[in-house]
Amino acid sequence: MTDASSAPQAASDAMATTGAGQNMSGASAASAPAAASAPAASAPMTSGKTPWDTLPVTVKVNGVSHGPMDVPAGLMMIDFLHETLGLTGSRLGCGQGICHACVVIVDHADGSSETVRSCITGANYFDGKTVRTVEGHAARDADGKLTLAPIQQAFLDHFSFQCGYCTPGFVNAATVLIEGLKRNPVPRADLEAAITAGLNDQICRCTGYVRYYEAVRDVILKTPGCIRDGK
Repeated sequence: MTDASSAPQAASDAMATTGAGQNMSGASAASAPAAASAPAASAPMTSGKTPWDTLPVTVKVNGVSHGPMDVPAGLMMIDFLHETLGLTGSRLGCGQGICHACVVIVDHADGSSETVRSCITGANYFDGKTVRTVEGHAARDADGKLTLAPIQQAFLDHFSFQCGYCTPGFVNAATVLIEGLKRNPVPRADLEAAITAGLNDQICRCTGYVRYYEAVRDVILKTPGCIRDGK
């Protein structure tokens, strides 16, 4: 969506929740993205550790630090999020790293970010990292009023959903794409290719690609700094 900062994907390769407890869903068809390549092994466990051994984990999720806590070496991040932190917005789809419904965002110190498949990446891999889940995008003001992130609102406005199971993954992938374009804008002529590349790994079983892509394009065109003139 290799050095240590981009390792999660490489290691992974060897109304869904909108971010504030609301449900969203996936919708009408477009040309489906190229089939995601089959994953290899999940993030490797520390040498000599068995799945039931524990390792200390300290991780910041949606701005809140958790840990240090002892976490089984074989526990996947999605189970850690669901069972330990109570963050159930990330969806367990295929369980094999193919559909990308489960992706979370890892933010790096240099300001870059990437999506990581939480169903095949061990929780201990995230030790010391900063993570965003789908629950981390919407915000509430002092009066409790909910404000969705622009991409979440766009998915609603474009009716980009049916069952919604894949939507958290699309929210996170689109967020990484848009933030990346803010840092490195593309010419308008290259925008369609950039959206396709940014969402290519996300699978929607309801074939909602057209409206997902339209919503992402709409947000990008309304976000200053994502498009540049010339080649």
